[in-house]
Amino acid sequence: MGSTGSAGEKRAQERFGSSEQAGLFYGRQMLSCLNARMMNFLESIEMVFISTADTAGNCDCSLRAGPPGFVIVLDDKTLAMPEYRGNGVMASVGNILENPHVGMFFVDFKRDKIGLHVNGGAEIVDNEIMASHPQMTTAMANAIKAVGGRRPTCWIVVAVDEAYIHCSKHIPLLQDVSGEIPWGTDDEEAKGGDFFGAAAQRKQ
Repeated sequence: MGSTGSAGEKRAQERFGSSEQAGLFYGRQMLSCLNARMMNFLESIEMVFISTADTAGNCDCSLRAGPPGFVIVLDDKTLAMPEYRGNGVMASVGNILENPHVGMFFVDFKRDKIGLHVNGGAEIVDNEIMASHPQMTTAMANAIKAVGGRRPTCWIVVAVDEAYIHCSKHIPLLQDVSGEIPWGTDDEEAKGGDFFGAAAQRKQ
């Protein structure tokens, strides 16, 4: 059985007249675990948007990307995502340490134009603990290889509460272009430099 929605969802549905439509969606599309097709889908996915919030409700949404299947399906209720060193802020990890609720949005822009929402509870797990998981030996080796030999800082492990489709209606069709991705680079220009001029503005 999947979710029947939050109290806020119910109020919004009543206000805008979508209760019946929402009820059909809950009954047909929302699961409390990953089914076989969802797990197969995740094995091909190269990016995920992850949303978190601290205990005060301050939100953050971030993109994570990697080779196909970089978010690892441990079983139908558990996902593991490697967390690499970025700008040092660690907003997603910090929020999870305060508030374990996360939302993940996996999307295929290139072939099926479809998305998968996964919501659940997360914990931060060290490399040494993940390495002891029976399914992680090859997965960890692949994750390290993908970013030029760097080990993840830690892992975000998600216990799945909800899994449901995001329809293809407004997902754009994109295509790959040639070019090497500098995974794990510390080169400021390769990372985008001061693209939005924030550093220059703060010097004024």
